[in-house]
Amino acid sequence: MKSSVFKGSILIAFGASCYGMLGTFVKLAYLDGFSTAEVTISQFATGFVILFVLSFFGKRKKGPERNSSDIRSIFRLVIAGSSLGLTSIFYYMAVQYISVGVAIVLLMQTVWMGVVLEMFLQKKAPVTRKIVAVFIILSGTVLATRLLSDSVSINWYGIGWGMLAAVTYTATMYTSNNLELHFPPLKRSLFMILGGLIIILLIFHASLNPGFSMKIFASWGLLVSLFGTVLPPLLFTRGMPLTGIGLGAIIASIEIPVALLTASILLKEPVSLSQWIGVVFILFAMAFMKIGAN
Repeated sequence: MKSSVFKGSILIAFGASCYGMLGTFVKLAYLDGFSTAEVTISQFATGFVILFVLSFFGKRKKGPERNSSDIRSIFRLVIAGSSLGLTSIFYYMAVQYISVGVAIVLLMQTVWMGVVLEMFLQKKAPVTRKIVAVFIILSGTVLATRLLSDSVSINWYGIGWGMLAAVTYTATMYTSNNLELHFPPLKRSLFMILGGLIIILLIFHASLNPGFSMKIFASWGLLVSLFGTVLPPLLFTRGMPLTGIGLGAIIASIEIPVALLTASILLKEPVSLSQWIGVVFILFAMAFMKIGAN
């Protein structure tokens, strides 16, 4: 493995692990009485401030940059960043109704959604290996979410929010790998987070009233911001160009076991044998899809 690919793999694995722990932190914030609006607004507002400061001092340290402040490029990054905001909203809504373990499995449906997206963009059918992998992933998802278990009551609101999160997460993965790569990673992350903040404020503007608890900024806001807004996008924008979206998506799957273990330890969420088997199916399918690929 080339050193650049290895470096990109480590960056993506770290970013994905942050995402894996994020659902548990959000659920703990819910237990403290905070709402989805409070969590997401504090997350992206704090994240934007942190990235702005990092970008400002980074620019002063490195000196003048080449022309990367084209207004159209910035606008495209801001628009693309809306998928980050929507992913957070949909995923956090999902964990209100279902366990973190199930929500993260639904979020990782981005793997087969990425295959579908590539099929449309490249205008050609996926290879047999990818098709087989998609069916394995879907089978693993059925096991991991316990959809066929008579003893489990399925919350379809949670399932729906989780699948919506997967759709927008797929868009995030694609833009991280393809959009405005000439921008420094910090600036790319900054403008994408700005786009996420804008879409969140548009959706939750009615929540900006005296009932909005500013305590969220001093409690869970910074932690959720670091693990959900600052570190993952920054690590992905650095790592994805080095690995490519195919390998990057496989490595990002580490967030599934990280999410299950974190929720099990901190939230005491039970994880059944069938769920672990389903997760193994999904992880195997991701590796299978990459083995032998160019």
